[in-house]
Amino acid sequence: MPKIYLSPSAQEFNHYIDGGSEEYYMNLIADAMEPYLRASGIDFDRNQPEMTLGQIISDANAQDYGLHLAIHSNASPDAQSGKNTGVQIYYYPSSAKGKRFAEIIEGNYKPIYREPMNTRTVPSASLAELRRTKAPAVLIETAYHDNREDAKWIRDNIDTIARALAKSAAQYFNLEFREP
Repeated sequence: MPKIYLSPSAQEFNHYIDGGSEEYYMNLIADAMEPYLRASGIDFDRNQPEMTLGQIISDANAQDYGLHLAIHSNASPDAQSGKNTGVQIYYYPSSAKGKRFAEIIEGNYKPIYREPMNTRTVPSASLAELRRTKAPAVLIETAYHDNREDAKWIRDNIDTIARALAKSAAQYFNLEFREP
């Protein structure tokens, strides 16, 4: 059975523009993914909110996973706060499997995001969860939590986001995606 490590943000200090935190909402997405993953025959483990980034990476590297998925929401630099929108799907530049997973996510995310053309894959060698995990890894910034419309979109689409991410994992593993 294929297995994925889910790593929803542990950043409780990143506050949404209108209440709540990145940690809270990304954990809701991971919670909502679980029934879809089970129905599709994908096993999973996940981090705990109290873990540090180093502990998350060590935990993810303690077993053999077919994928590592870090789930985040984005924030703009102070000078641009609230002005940016969009979705970035990061993968490690030399990881063909990570790039393939990122492209699958992009294909499933564009139809659900409020600005489909503002969804893109991005290579990055600087993000620790891409650079230091053994499994092919992707880090998705689901939308901007400092932008009122994006933050509302995330809150209103927890299950839709979860479904798209779980569907992407099923496609990556060449499994039939099944509804719970």
